[in-house]
Amino acid sequence: MSATLVRFGAALFFTLAVAPGFVRPAAAEAIETRIERQGEYITVSASALMQVDARIAWEVLSDYDNLARFIPDMTSSRAVSRSGNRVRVEQKGKFGFFFYSQPVDVLLEVLEVPPHRIDARRIAGNIRELETRYELGTSAAGVRFDYSGRFIPDFSVPPLIGMPIVRRIVERRFRAMVEEIVRRDALERGRPKD
Repeated sequence: MSATLVRFGAALFFTLAVAPGFVRPAAAEAIETRIERQGEYITVSASALMQVDARIAWEVLSDYDNLARFIPDMTSSRAVSRSGNRVRVEQKGKFGFFFYSQPVDVLLEVLEVPPHRIDARRIAGNIRELETRYELGTSAAGVRFDYSGRFIPDFSVPPLIGMPIVRRIVERRFRAMVEEIVRRDALERGRPKD
């Protein structure tokens, strides 16, 4: 067996079996994710229940200019224009995990329905199709944060390992969003009242 094949096998094993343990838990919030193929589309969903102020959650979700500070593999995010509740957001980064990586450059048209929902769709970039929705709901149990989306990349997602890679990326990014909401909520609660 060649050394290259052994290294590839070891990297694949690490990615699929060991790497999930490197995703930090989010302040005890349970996060559920679901990823599947539907024809050409890859569909994703994730949800978490958090004990936070819904206003803080909305501020984090709509903080387009600072998303790259805490979302893994996002190198830049900025609102390029705004007209009422419509925002154009440009995002750059990479899509990948360990040995597989593709650059991502996308321009989104975002529709805000404050303080409950953000819908976004791709209008330009190297993702052929992209539609996403973030939703916030409140109840006595806390703030429920739901994400759903579907996309067709303009680059190949490797067979066999592609869906596990997508799952890891979605879990990491969603968890980062939850952790930022929890972090900002804790900072807000620690501030003295005026």
